[in-house]
Parts: sequence; C-alpha cells; structure tokens
Amino acid sequence: MSSLNLDDFTDLIERPDGGVRRDAEARRERQIVPPGSLGRLDELGEWLAAAQSSVPVRPVERPRVVVFAGDHGVAELGVSARPVGTADQLVRSLLEGGSPAAVLARRLGVPVRVVDMALDCEPDSLPDEVVKHRVRRGSGRIDIEDALTLEEATAAFEAGVAVANEEADSGTDLVVLGDVSVGGTTPASVLIAALCGTDASVVTGRGGLAIDDLTWMRKCAAIRDALRRARPVLGDQLQLLATVGGADLAAMTGFLLQSAVRKLPVILDGVVAAACALVGQRVAFRAPDWWLAGQNSGEPGQAKALDRMALEPLLDHGVTVGEGAGALLALPLVQAAAALSAELPLKPEEPAEPEEAEKPEE
Repeated sequence: MSSLNLDDFTDLIERPDGGVRRDAEARRERQIVPPGSLGRLDELGEWLAAAQSSVPVRPVERPRVVVFAGDHGVAELGVSARPVGTADQLVRSLLEGGSPAAVLARRLGVPVRVVDMALDCEPDSLPDEVVKHRVRRGSGRIDIEDALTLEEATAAFEAGVAVANEEADSGTDLVVLGDVSVGGTTPASVLIAALCGTDASVVTGRGGLAIDDLTWMRKCAAIRDALRRARPVLGDQLQLLATVGGADLAAMTGFLLQSAVRKLPVILDGVVAAACALVGQRVAFRAPDWWLAGQNSGEPGQAKALDRMALEPLLDHGVTVGEGAGALLALPLVQAAAALSAELPLKPEEPAEPEEAEKPEE
C-alpha cells in the first residue's frame, strides 16, 4: 500500500495572488498603450504578475526545459510509427543537441534537463544525472496489464515532486515541460478519455509521426481496451496512473502538482503533458491556475483536456514532435509579455484641479 496522500495537495496549493493581479490590471490601464491593444500579451503579463506576486512583473530570466522520458509496453501493439523501445535514441539526440527541442533551447539560451523514468535501455548507457530517478525499464501493456505497480507509481510520482523542488530551489523561474517516449500518447489518451468520460475514438490522435489509418485503428482499440481497465479505479488518481499511465506520466503529474505548491509557473507542451495536468486538476482543482498551454498540437485528446481545464493554447502551429518543442516556441511570447508589462511607460498623472478660493465673508 502507498503512504502517499494526494489529498494534501488540495490544501497546499493556493491560487495566484488575486490582489496582485488586480494591481497589475490597474497598472496596465495607466500605460501609454491603450488596454487591450496588445491582445493576450496583456492577459499573460497580469497572469505572470499574480504568479510572481510582483508588480511590475519581473523578467523571466531563468527558464528551464524539463523533459520526462519513458518507453511504453503498449507500443508492442503497433500503435506508434516509431520502433518499440527506442525512446533512448530520442533522448540521446536531445542530449547531443540534434533534436528540434535542443535546437530551439540552444537558440533561446534555455538549459534542458532530461529525467529518465522508464526507458527500455541499460541505465549505464546514459549519464548518471539522467537515469538517477529511473523507476523501471519500460512499462506494462496497459490493454491487458497494469503499467506499474502501486509502489512504482508512488516512487515515480515522488521523483517528479523531487525534481520540482530541485528546480524551484535552484532559482528556475519558469518551466517548459515536455516528454520523450515511444507509445506515450496512448496512455495519455486513455487518461483523458477516462477523466472526461469520452470514447476512445474521440481522443485517439495520429501521434508525433502521423500514423496511417491501420495504425490509428490499432491505437484506438488499445485505448478502448485500456479504458475498460481504467474506469474502475477513477476515484484513486495514483492507482489510475499505475493502471493505465506509466512512470513518466506519474512523474510529470507529481512535478506539475509540486510546481504549483512551489508557485513555479509551467508551460505545457502536448497531449502527454495535458493528460498529466488533467490528472493533477482532479487531485487539486486550483493547480491549473499555475500552468499555461503552450500550443495546440492538433491531438484531439489534448484539445479535450485543455478545454476541461479552461486553458487556451498560446500558439496553434500543430507541432507534434514532443520534447517540449511546441511549448518552447511559446516561451518568447511569455517573456515578451513580461517585458511589455514591466517596461512600457506610464501616462503622466493629470494634475489635480485647483480648489476654488474661499470668498471672504462680508
């Protein structure tokens, strides 16, 4: 049995400071550019002010990309265009600077941290700092068996909490959250369908490499079968992650919730991050106030999850490559909002009208 009590997060997570947000809105009305003329940048600046509890907003100077990685047993069913158990190759490409997220992060000057939770490779084939939180090698085939034991799910969740604490303690002021996996969009879709009460076909997307129709049908069938196993455990979020999630998804959920506890803003990338955020919302309803949806990846499951959390994507470029690449594209927008909110001049205060001189008594 797990000793982890997820209900504690409901009490630990507070909303961003509403009073500070009102102060930011008032300050925005005094700036020389008319309110509303900057579109969503106004809203973003006010959100950042509330998250930082600071008016004017402080610049976002120490962002970081955090990527959780794992392989999924359900990939054995041919639900992905990538070969089974090859997520470690994607991780190496990211670490060596040759992946899309690595290129974007390098261009933006943002460090990247990769956390291996369940890659299907020998741990000594990757750097120690990458594999130190690993829970297991691969995960169970969620259509017929649990992805993890409850103890493994607990360990993965607590690893995510630990990573969030490490980032907050090191001075990271905003996280771009991504994932690297083979088969990961399938458990993500199962979680979203289960929590939203929808059918498999509603949430089944084409994945990062745009799978063909036959692969899509296999994926849809796998999600349908896993949904039957998910519904009986919907009331226990940790058991749900163990049953139809995976170590990387459990860790991302823990990371998101603890980031909200530590008041560390997070930009979500694609459908996997959205699924974990949806589980986090079920645990603590105030948590999504600390998260931004970086982009619309085009995955139907992501759209369903973001709608349920009332999160509107900042960008709509259909980036499905994962690794946090789509969310990285949104980072300059957030930084621009912070700069405009803090640096636009204020209108000069109008001089007070002079009081009328009192007439002398006759």
